[in-house]
Amino acid sequence: MSFTSQDDHKPVIAVLTVADPARKFAGNHANFRDILKTGKELGYQVYVLTTRDLKLSADQVQGYTYQADGKQWIQQSFPLPDIIYSRIPNREEEKKGVIQRKISACLSHPHIQLFNPFFFNKWKLFGWLRKSKQTAGFVPATKRLGSRSSLAAMLAEYPQLYLKPESGKAGKGIMKLTHDPQDKKPYKLIIQAPNRNVIYKTSKFPLLWRRIRLETGKTPYIMQQEIKLASYQGRRFDLRVLVQKTSRGFWSVTGTGARLAGRKRITTHVPQGGSVENPKEMLLPVFGSETTEELLELTRTSSLVIARQIERACGHKLGEMSMDLGVDEDGKLWFFEANSRPMKFDEPQIRQKSLQRLFQYSNYLSKTKKG
Repeated sequence: MSFTSQDDHKPVIAVLTVADPARKFAGNHANFRDILKTGKELGYQVYVLTTRDLKLSADQVQGYTYQADGKQWIQQSFPLPDIIYSRIPNREEEKKGVIQRKISACLSHPHIQLFNPFFFNKWKLFGWLRKSKQTAGFVPATKRLGSRSSLAAMLAEYPQLYLKPESGKAGKGIMKLTHDPQDKKPYKLIIQAPNRNVIYKTSKFPLLWRRIRLETGKTPYIMQQEIKLASYQGRRFDLRVLVQKTSRGFWSVTGTGARLAGRKRITTHVPQGGSVENPKEMLLPVFGSETTEELLELTRTSSLVIARQIERACGHKLGEMSMDLGVDEDGKLWFFEANSRPMKFDEPQIRQKSLQRLFQYSNYLSKTKKG
């Protein structure tokens, strides 16, 4: 089979972020360097582009490339990209009207393909997964934290709850709430701060509600049943799965890692004191070798089913996502979170493969019609 020169043509790829006067552009510069380095090694023209410099009516745009010898980012002209990989670093920036309009213009552009246009919202994610029989069983009981009475009703059904911001990141703002009627002060709220937990106890529900409102402010929160996760040496752990599209446009698991909660911490997130671990080493002491292999395979197949459902329900083209899955003490798999802007995986073999897959999928995308 012979290919035409058009088939051999590689797309021009831009990594999209926002301008930052102090640093030229916002986001994880080390990650961007890795992306550009991998792209160049694979023969792609790739650069960093800010929403401010993205002018869809122009043939050329001002973008950034990295000069390894001078260890500096330099701005120069590049062709308008064929593929845009969105790495806008935070929700606050993404919500701005000017940026929303720019993303919408890219999505409706006849030739440019943009994937992963928006951050996920936890409440919407759980709703999307509940829509399908294939994925509904992975979702813990979850409700919006609306009124005092809604919290009381949820706590009556599930005496241990997690309260999470709908648009949280890296475990920030998560609280754990327990109700133990035997205790003199039956309500206990654990507030996760960066270096320590703040514990608030009270016997009066109205006081508890007041403290929760103080912590949440205007931020929308969800309340979720606590899942009794399997633990390693007395500490909870969960699994982090990176799923990406391949050179043929199919979802595939790039790698699975594990995150172990720090001592006395209520989540496994690394910025909150968690550590990066090998999933097999976490599961083996709890479940034995045969069940461990079955669980890892179940994690792989389930994460692909979940990724397909999220993409279908969100209505946008996605090329990658990371997800947090937990295994409870009975070996049942639960879904906690998906991130459309995955943080880089520290495991070297996952990291390398993840960078290559970005370009393999971009190449596939450039050869498919928009629509």
